[in-house]
Amino acid sequence: MSAGPALSRPATLAGFGAIALWGLLALFTAASGTVPPFQLTAMTFAIGGGIGLAVVATRPGGLALLVQPPRVWLHGVAGLFGYHALYFTALRFAPAAEANLLNYLWPLLIVVFSALLPGERLKAHHLLGALLGLAGTVLLIAGRGGLGAGFASGHLLGYAAALGCALVWSAYSVTARLLPDVPTEAVAGFCLATAALALGCHLVLETTVWPGSAVEWLAILALGLGPVGAAFYLWDRGMKRGDIQVLGAASYAAPVISTLALVAFGHAQASLVLGTSVALIVAGSVVAAKDMIRR
Repeated sequence: MSAGPALSRPATLAGFGAIALWGLLALFTAASGTVPPFQLTAMTFAIGGGIGLAVVATRPGGLALLVQPPRVWLHGVAGLFGYHALYFTALRFAPAAEANLLNYLWPLLIVVFSALLPGERLKAHHLLGALLGLAGTVLLIAGRGGLGAGFASGHLLGYAAALGCALVWSAYSVTARLLPDVPTEAVAGFCLATAALALGCHLVLETTVWPGSAVEWLAILALGLGPVGAAFYLWDRGMKRGDIQVLGAASYAAPVISTLALVAFGHAQASLVLGTSVALIVAGSVVAAKDMIRR
């Protein structure tokens, strides 16, 4: 094991919780209607940040926990808002399947970048587990029929933005380990700042469209409570105290959970490709978690 900070199994489980919640992102987004992306981001991050702020107010230290150095705020806001801004840019200028495939390099990059952390050491089974997860994700996206003629040069801006997504999120996640004294409660402030920036982008770039039914409002509330709320607090704890290589490889479970949820609610169909993808990603997670399983 590394000579770095002692790993916490509850923190690793918290990271797993974040991955599970992100697996519900597509289902809740599909149920949220036609709300534009930046407006949806502003609404959901406002919910997640607002509830987090209410919780922070009850903790020892209260709202003073949000008083952090500028570099901490830059790290948090650049990670949360930067990732989402690049993701929407990628989807606007490149086909969704190819953009998502490049975006989902971030779990592999987390595993690789973790080797640069003090006291951490990348082992062969960590990398093998991440590569198995990547293979399962490639198969899953290709099996949906989304990968057509490949990566066309006319979509270079979108591809660059998708790669930027992977780099920003993996860098944000891994470097959180270098800020162990920053309380997870500070994420509430990062969420609210992200909501404010997304609102600005919405007012400049989009036309406001409000949810048209109670179901759509509930879906947006669910997004703010889970995939765009609690998930970021859980992920922060997992990255700072948990097994970062295991969480990186296990992150490939998110698109599989997403597809299974869509199948369960009639938005997609089960298939042999889906089953094979699940097997690859589960195998990758088990391989990457070999040390933790032994413990």
